[in-house]
Amino acid sequence: MVDHKRASLALAALSVSTFTFVTTEILPVGLLTLMADDLHRSRSQVGLLMTGYAVVVVLLSLPLARITQRVPRRLLLGGTLGVFSAATLVTALAPGYGVLLGARLVVGATQALFWSIVATTATSMFPPQRRGRTVARLSIGAAVAPVLGVPLGTWLGQQAGWRAAFLVMAAVGAATCAGLVAWLPAHRPGTPTVIVRGSAPDGRRFLILVLCTAIGVTGAMTAQTYVTPFLLDVTGFAPDALGPLLLVGGVAGLAGTVVVGRFLDRHPYLAHAVPMALLAASMLAMYWLGGLAVAAVAVLAVCGLSYSAMAAAVQNRVLMLAPGSADVASAGTSSAFNVGIAAGSLLGGVIIDGPGVRATALAAGLLTLAAVALLLAEPLLARRRASTVESAGDGNSRQDDSITGNTAPLWPM
Repeated sequence: MVDHKRASLALAALSVSTFTFVTTEILPVGLLTLMADDLHRSRSQVGLLMTGYAVVVVLLSLPLARITQRVPRRLLLGGTLGVFSAATLVTALAPGYGVLLGARLVVGATQALFWSIVATTATSMFPPQRRGRTVARLSIGAAVAPVLGVPLGTWLGQQAGWRAAFLVMAAVGAATCAGLVAWLPAHRPGTPTVIVRGSAPDGRRFLILVLCTAIGVTGAMTAQTYVTPFLLDVTGFAPDALGPLLLVGGVAGLAGTVVVGRFLDRHPYLAHAVPMALLAASMLAMYWLGGLAVAAVAVLAVCGLSYSAMAAAVQNRVLMLAPGSADVASAGTSSAFNVGIAAGSLLGGVIIDGPGVRATALAAGLLTLAAVALLLAEPLLARRRASTVESAGDGNSRQDDSITGNTAPLWPM
C-alpha cells in the first residue's frame, strides 16, 4: 500500500472530483432558464444538454474502461480531469448552442471514464478490510454536490450569469487535477495494489446487481425528477419553501453516505438491501401521504438518505462481485445508473401528461419495489459454487454468512 498520508490526500482529491463531476452534470437544471434566455433557445433544447450527456455516459463507459485498462491510474485520472476542465471552460465561453452542446458531450465522455475507474483507484490505496469505508469517504463528494454545489452554482449564475458557474467548476476541476497528479501513486493496473477482479467474483450476482440498479434508479428518478411540481401541486407548499425542502433531502443524503459507511465492510448485502427497501417505502409513502406537509418532509429525508446509501453500497458490491475487470464492471453499473436516470425522467414526463404528478410516486414505488424483490431473490438466483465458498466466502452453503457479513475469509457478499 502507498503512504497513508499521501493516500488520504489522494482520496480527498478523488472525493472532490466526484463532487465536481456531479455538480457540473446537473448544473443545467438550476440554470436552465438563464441558459435558454441567453442562448435564445427553448427550454427543451437546453434540456437536451442533460439528455445528451447521459447518453454519452451510457454509450462510452464500457468501451473507455476496456481500452484504458493498462494506462497508469495517475496519468489516466489526471488526463481525464484535464480534459474535463478544458471542456468545461469551453462550455463557459461557448459562443453558441452548437459549441455548448459539443463541449457538454466531451464532459460526458470524461465522466464515463471517471466513474469507471475512480472506485478501484481509491480502494487500491488502502487495506482490503477498509474497502467499504473508503468507498463511503469517496462518495461524500457526490452526496455533497446536490446540497452545496448545485445551489451555490445556481445562485452564482443568478448573480453573475450562468457562464460564471461553469468557469468556477472548470477552475475546481483544474485544481483537483493538480492534486491527483501530485498525490496518486503511479502504479499500473494489474499490480498487487490495484483491484483487477472482484474479491468474490460471481457473474450471476453481478448481473442481478446491474439489473437491480437500473430498475431501482429508474423508479427513484421517476419521482425525483418531478419532485418540485409534486411539492407544489400535491403537498401545497409555496414556491419559496422549495429551497429549504430540497436542502432537507440533500443533507439526509449526506447523512446516508456517512451512516452506510459503517456497514459496508461488515454487512455489504444488508447495506444494499435495507436502503433499497427504505427507498421503495418512501416512494409509496409519498403517493399515499404526499398531501400532508409533515409527511412529505419526512419522506424527502428518507428518500435522500436511502438513495445516497444505496449508491455507495452498489459501488462497494461491484468491487466484490466483478467477474472480470473491476473497472469494466464499474462502467457497467455507471451505465445502469444513467439508463435509470434517463428512463425515469422520461417515464415521469409521460405520467405527468397522463394520470398526473401524484402518480409518479406510485410508479416509482412499484419499480423500486420490483428492484427490492430482485435483490432479495439474489441468493436463490445465484449459482452455487463450493470452490468459491472455500476461497472467498461466496455461495449458498454459507448463504447466511454472505448476506449478514458475519464471517468470510476475505469479504462478505
